[in-house]
Amino acid sequence: MNVPLVKICGLRRQEDLDCAAAAGADFCGFIFHPASPRHIDPVAAAALDSRGPRRVGVFVRQGVAEIQTILRVARLDMAQLHGDQSPDCARALGAARIIRVLWPARYPDQAALEADMARHAPDAALFLLDAGMAGGGSGRTLSGVPLPGPNAPRPWLLAGGLTPDNVSRALAACPGCGGVDMNSGLESAPGCKDHQKIRAALTALRGQYHE
Repeated sequence: MNVPLVKICGLRRQEDLDCAAAAGADFCGFIFHPASPRHIDPVAAAALDSRGPRRVGVFVRQGVAEIQTILRVARLDMAQLHGDQSPDCARALGAARIIRVLWPARYPDQAALEADMARHAPDAALFLLDAGMAGGGSGRTLSGVPLPGPNAPRPWLLAGGLTPDNVSRALAACPGCGGVDMNSGLESAPGCKDHQKIRAALTALRGQYHE
């Protein structure tokens, strides 16, 4: 089995980034949605050193010009599109930089979900499949909804209600999944990551933690 990709999102503090990087996270996520309790200003994000993991900006209502500005100011590697932004928007930003968010609960069956993934695949590097019907951070898990089969057109990350206690089981139940995105399940308070939970989650996923 391939080592799963791990994205830790909603980061706001340097000590949390340090822990995520030391634990072996592949991506660190910064949320640029003002309504989120984990919102961060682009200048503040730029001042944080990710120490290795790729830097991902989470965008909900922004258009191309604003996303491009934040990508530059916050020193981001990728844009996670959480707001139904158009394929034209993704193309303008560059497909190699795009994590496209989809909500499986919107689809009547696996075929419909996979058809939409195929539609977006030319304009995305990764997919993120989230719980709920829109936005993010619902805290709910993806259960009882269609998920893609093992031949999805791009790697995809599982998101929604993941904690150190359930993340391994959730990943094992999704044989085509390439990794996970974790946020509130690793926190002591919104925007404040619990370092013990970060280490426990990476240990559960990868079998060992290297300090």
